[in-house]
Amino acid sequence: MNDHYYRLKVKGIVQETQKAITIVFQQPEPPLEYRPGQFLTLIAEIEDKEVRRSYSFCSAPEIDRDLAVNVKRVEGGLMSNFLADHLKVADELKVMEPMGHFTTDMDPLNKRHMIMFAGGSGITPFMSHIKSILKCEPLSIISLIYANRNIDSIIFMKELEDLQAKNEGRIHVIHILDEAPLTWQGPSGLLNPEMLKEILERIPDWGFDNTQYLMCGPEGMMRNIETCLADFGIPSGNLFKESFVTPTIDKIQDDDDDTELKTREIVVVYDGEEHKFNVDADSTILETALDLDIDLPYSCQSGLCTACRGKLLSGKVKLDEEEGLSDSEREEGYILTCVGHPLTKNVKIEIG
Repeated sequence: MNDHYYRLKVKGIVQETQKAITIVFQQPEPPLEYRPGQFLTLIAEIEDKEVRRSYSFCSAPEIDRDLAVNVKRVEGGLMSNFLADHLKVADELKVMEPMGHFTTDMDPLNKRHMIMFAGGSGITPFMSHIKSILKCEPLSIISLIYANRNIDSIIFMKELEDLQAKNEGRIHVIHILDEAPLTWQGPSGLLNPEMLKEILERIPDWGFDNTQYLMCGPEGMMRNIETCLADFGIPSGNLFKESFVTPTIDKIQDDDDDTELKTREIVVVYDGEEHKFNVDADSTILETALDLDIDLPYSCQSGLCTACRGKLLSGKVKLDEEEGLSDSEREEGYILTCVGHPLTKNVKIEIG
């Protein structure tokens, strides 16, 4: 196997909630290096197809000897349900090298307040961040605002309680429940501007220069938080986010030829070869290419890692998700084939 792929042995499987499991992998030799906040792409043969999905590390490289990722069941999700139903201890999984830019440089001289907003399984990369910051930055503190549907859906609840107990004054966890029991003492309902204002008034104020805001969770939640923080005057440069979910495809109703998703022929140039093929309305460029045995590069299949990035030479392409691309990449005409759909007849893309 080349340098970009590994085989990892499953050392343990922890049932965190009814829908979420943590998969613990034994570190290979030499050890697999990663940074807090990165993800691991798991590869498995499911229904005679190679399926790849990315899951964030919940282990921390400075603390945990083994590697761990968290997987939450998704309704109809090929990989998440396959792993939850069939994966066993001692099984081996093929994985790609760790990727992702939702990271931060650790420095023992850092003195900062990390305010983290997590929703559901969006807590996963924060577990890696939290453990690393508590270990490597003794002068920094953490405030975690964690939203869930109910108590039973809180992932890592016991571990978070233990981290608070062992690091008193350095980490403060505020749970928000959409469906709270009568005995619940914390915030309940959807995170709205009024609730966010009250929470920010409760936690320490270290000033904008010493505070960073991170968020990971459902797109709607993150948009609301982003809007609220902007209204409070918090600089956008202090805000970092990680997206997990690819939005559903929106079919734009319009009479123009370049706004309707339908079957179109495209050209992809890769490794000096031109490939011409039709892409259906309900398929992405990458999915179609792989079905035709055109071995284009890819990893996460959700528009986040940019392994499938290509330059649009002509035509128009609709992307379901743009978080993986920087503003400059978008301006230069780069697209992501794993979430891309042709909008015009003359689409030509160069990969590499």
